[in-house]
Amino acid sequence: MAGRKSKTSGGKDRLIVGITGASGVIYGVRLLELLRALEVESHLVMSRSAEIALAHETDRKLAAVRRLADVVHPVADIAAAISSGSFRTLGMVIAPCSMRTLAEIATGVTTSLMSRAADVVLKERRRLVLMVRETPLHAVHLRNMLTVTELGAIVMPPVPALYGKPASIEAMIDHSLGRALDLFGLDAGTVARWGETSKRRR
Repeated sequence: MAGRKSKTSGGKDRLIVGITGASGVIYGVRLLELLRALEVESHLVMSRSAEIALAHETDRKLAAVRRLADVVHPVADIAAAISSGSFRTLGMVIAPCSMRTLAEIATGVTTSLMSRAADVVLKERRRLVLMVRETPLHAVHLRNMLTVTELGAIVMPPVPALYGKPASIEAMIDHSLGRALDLFGLDAGTVARWGETSKRRR
């Protein structure tokens, strides 16, 4: 993968993590925890709506979430390192990805560092994974998903895999994030892999 030319001078891979205001902010928070365990340098950009969702959906404090990231970039900082293609990364995961953010990426209208960083990942032909969160979907949502897919992004709604018989919501979250990290060649050890860790029942 071209994005493997992403290491810091210290030999660590870098991954950009975007967290938007769609429901499911815990996906982004947990992703930061998994990247820390994998010793991958994380660069966090979080929208104001995501900060509000964090307060409504979890008992996590914003300062504590920011501490999980190696580097935090203000969403308004268009001059941040991750806004440039010369800053090498594996790519970017937006978890969760709102329909507004999806639309900005699909149209190339980069009004914040969130969509600018995603746009850079696309233009550099790196991997962009969008964990979109909305239901039901109307035609514009679907058209935007098709557009970003044609541009090279991967649309990956966090749909729980039930074949592994997850015992908790946390296990379902970890499985979805593990599958997202698989797309970057990173093994978080959280995936119940078909044919390896599960047996079919007759």
